[in-house]
Amino acid sequence: MKKPVVTVIGSLNMDLVTQTNSFPVKGETVIGDHFMTVPGGKGANQAVAAARLGANVNLIGRVGDDPFGEILLRNLTENSVFKANVEPVTDCATGVATIILHDRDNRIIVTPGANNYVTKDYIAQHENVILTSDIVLLQMEIPLPTIEFVLQLCEASAVPVILNPAPAHQLSEEAWQRATYLTPNETEKELLFGKEPSEYLREKLIVTEGKHGVSFFESGSFDRVDGWSVTPVDTTGAGDTFNGAMAVALAEGKSKAEAITFANAAAAMSIQKLGAQGGMPTRQALEEFIQVGD
Repeated sequence: MKKPVVTVIGSLNMDLVTQTNSFPVKGETVIGDHFMTVPGGKGANQAVAAARLGANVNLIGRVGDDPFGEILLRNLTENSVFKANVEPVTDCATGVATIILHDRDNRIIVTPGANNYVTKDYIAQHENVILTSDIVLLQMEIPLPTIEFVLQLCEASAVPVILNPAPAHQLSEEAWQRATYLTPNETEKELLFGKEPSEYLREKLIVTEGKHGVSFFESGSFDRVDGWSVTPVDTTGAGDTFNGAMAVALAEGKSKAEAITFANAAAAMSIQKLGAQGGMPTRQALEEFIQVGD
């Protein structure tokens, strides 16, 4: 089978991860158990997830001209992500995410840095890469006008787009309608689309619900893919793994339901190891996991 071409447009961050037995309250200092720096950012995470599952992956984004940026670019090479469209920004810091892990949960603060330079003009320089892709994958850690521009560009050339609306930011109704698929989690879905989304958007929604699986509408009726029974270690990269895997499956020609089932299994595997990218499976490992589960 010819490898599908997935283009991810999004953020690259260095994740600064602290594990602790207690979340500090206002004015409190607590002692952490473990600290590590881990390559992340929703764009880079989703690109790595897709590459490990066998796609040819382009990532379009920015890093700073600092040591974190160098590490992130090297990590893309090590994970077979095409990095020519990730350019350093002079005199700018690479984006960082400060992550606190506690009791199988996480709290995250993202400082965008160079990600703010993924502008409409920057995207226009890489238009050919986007329009020759089998599918485009977007998230919301880059400027919102850029997201709307990409959606317009892809709609005009009939390139399918998965928009993962995380972190949750409101776009125009026209922008939501231009996306082929919308992949919020439960909280993001209610914040952005309410309890009862419009009929037109409802068909685009694929809502991830953690251990409860994934809900979606198809041909006017509600359906669900059940969650997997696994013991979570770190849930940080689950949504990114899901989106990267779904992009690969759809680009390979799988149906929406088949793609969701495939992506849901990948996300279940990802949460069994520490780090957003640490548990992202290879294609062989994922197929073996699915086979054992069946």
